[in-house]
Amino acid sequence: MRRTDAEHNRVRILAAARVAFTVRGYGVPMREIARKAEVSVATIYRHFPTKEALIAEAFAEELALCSSIVEEGLAAADPWRGFVLVLEKLTEVHAREQGFRAFVAQLPRKLDFVADRARTLRMLLELIRRAKETGDLRPDFVLEDLVLALVANEGIQMEPASARVAAVRRFTALLLQSFRAHPAAAPLPPAVRVPFRA
Repeated sequence: MRRTDAEHNRVRILAAARVAFTVRGYGVPMREIARKAEVSVATIYRHFPTKEALIAEAFAEELALCSSIVEEGLAAADPWRGFVLVLEKLTEVHAREQGFRAFVAQLPRKLDFVADRARTLRMLLELIRRAKETGDLRPDFVLEDLVLALVANEGIQMEPASARVAAVRRFTALLLQSFRAHPAAAPLPPAVRVPFRA
């Protein structure tokens, strides 16, 4: 019975943390997560020794998805095509999934907590190196440019979701042209009507 209660508490903590981090960001106090989960702060720390461990577990699916996308890109025979695949998939899932947006929103400051960080970063850096070696990726491209692209992607807030995804595809195509060492005059995805606010 005790084991069942503990598992029930763990599930409630993760659900409350996921909502809190998505809505308020990673700065939300642990006591607020405890209140939402209807447990004590001490109970949270029994399950998750640090806030970083709680964040990593709350967004475990997003972490795994990010890693698998990078793996797929690195496995591509053509490094540029692999780089394109990574950027296109990351920006599209970012447009579709609120949880992924919450995870990405604080990447520049919070990437250090990711358990899988070193491996994923090594793969990304290797993909970038290969794409530069073939002469397709600009020689001055750096990893932070990819993070910047995802942060900029966050600014595309449109409804319905299909319009947001269409806008993200065009935005990503424009980014890829700017990242390419010798931009080709490839056609862009269709333009999307973007509402202007006064």
